[in-house]
Amino acid sequence: MSFSSQNRRARIAAFFDLDGTMLGGPSLEWRFFRHLRECRLLGAEQYFGWVAETLRLARRGVSAMREGNKMYLRGVAVEAAGSFRPMRWEFFAEGLRRLRWHAAQGHRLVLVSGTLEPLARLAARALEDELARHGCVTNVRVCATRIEEAGGGWSGRMPQGLMNGAAKAEAVRRIAEEERLDLELSFASGNSAGDLCMLGTVGRPAAVNPDALLAQAAARGGWPVLHWGRAEAGRKDEETRRAGLENAFANSGGEQKP
Repeated sequence: MSFSSQNRRARIAAFFDLDGTMLGGPSLEWRFFRHLRECRLLGAEQYFGWVAETLRLARRGVSAMREGNKMYLRGVAVEAAGSFRPMRWEFFAEGLRRLRWHAAQGHRLVLVSGTLEPLARLAARALEDELARHGCVTNVRVCATRIEEAGGGWSGRMPQGLMNGAAKAEAVRRIAEEERLDLELSFASGNSAGDLCMLGTVGRPAAVNPDALLAQAAARGGWPVLHWGRAEAGRKDEETRRAGLENAFANSGGEQKP
């Protein structure tokens, strides 16, 4: 293989959404929320902060209320993420095979996710371990939602906003510029309308277990539609995740029951 062909291949990347694309439900953030409750790290401060932020975001719509409210993390120690270990990683087998293929081709691997950054990094390390078990040692880069830190704890605020929609596309373009990637030759996989902007930045997009809006966009664009794992179960998990914070707080009053 010539140097020029090696260099060209090294400039290709594969961008993956995480929840619903690579990882089956419930979402990582919902699992982390349950972990915080079980460890009795959520109390009245988190409950009232979350309710107040929900009311503030109400005028922006249901999506903003559910996805953009991280005030349940206010006052929670950052180190709490270090003690979080999912009992098992429910990565889709098809997604892992696709990841191994990209790694074998020498493609840059990147997770672009709306989940919390420390949780996405845990997933990236798990994927790196999976690749290593198959003889491929490589790094998985992460772009995810960052929560402001203050005095060793989280403030619940997102200074750079939620990693979703246009923010995902901006992240992809930034990485491409930093690493001199060829986006026209690169790949991206996502499962929801929030991934549309990201998918539109590359020459080889794919819709994985798509929601209705993404399925329509994939049909218009002629994008491949892939069904990994149990798509129907994934949609039900997404509904559970979206309702999770509301139900959990409503049932607990912001505190873990004995």
